[in-house]
Amino acid sequence: MIKGISKSKINSFLDFFLPRFCPSCFIKLNPCENIICPACKSNIKKAEASFIKAEYERKFESDGIIKEFLPLYIFEKDRPLQYLLHSLKYEKRFLIGKFLGNEMALNLREKISRWQISCIVPVPLSKVRKADRGFNQSYFIAAGISNVLNIPIAGKLVRRVKYTESQTKLSLSERQKNIRQAFKIDRSKIREGMKVLLVDDVITTGATISECARELDKAGIGSIYAVSVAIADI
Repeated sequence: MIKGISKSKINSFLDFFLPRFCPSCFIKLNPCENIICPACKSNIKKAEASFIKAEYERKFESDGIIKEFLPLYIFEKDRPLQYLLHSLKYEKRFLIGKFLGNEMALNLREKISRWQISCIVPVPLSKVRKADRGFNQSYFIAAGISNVLNIPIAGKLVRRVKYTESQTKLSLSERQKNIRQAFKIDRSKIREGMKVLLVDDVITTGATISECARELDKAGIGSIYAVSVAIADI
């Protein structure tokens, strides 16, 4: 931001040449609004503590690898959050990723700070998918968290070495088989006592982030936590 000039004034100047619109309802944003209009933002459902606890127990507790898991929102089809994520992933609106990461950090700051995280790891895409899309949306979400909480991103600690077909229509067991051995850890980057925070956009069954955590655990990282923008209520 230019010293002495507010963000809203900068937005007002830029909006004159390139107006910004809400990705959900397409209404024109005013200079004080960031990424999404207040009405659509208020319609994004936050995940309640009881639901998060139940989902952690259902998806992660039995493995004993991911110590705690926190999603910020509930993913709902044809609702504002889906449109936000769609714009991020398929329209390359990178600022949406940082905005969502900021929201996660601000809302989950107290709990994440308690974990004393050493580094943030965005769940990586395969080379094929990253080349097709041009970027990893989880990296920009992680960047938003990093900017607020001042935790470094370890973007090269985990690599995805196996291309997997879309898991949208697969059962849990099929997803687990599909994602098995998809990740490789760079052990040279591991330090004693590291505490890793895995970051993803949407968790459905948890198979992908669990496999990533499993490889980190095998590499000797015993303190692994996870957050996501949203969790699908399935």
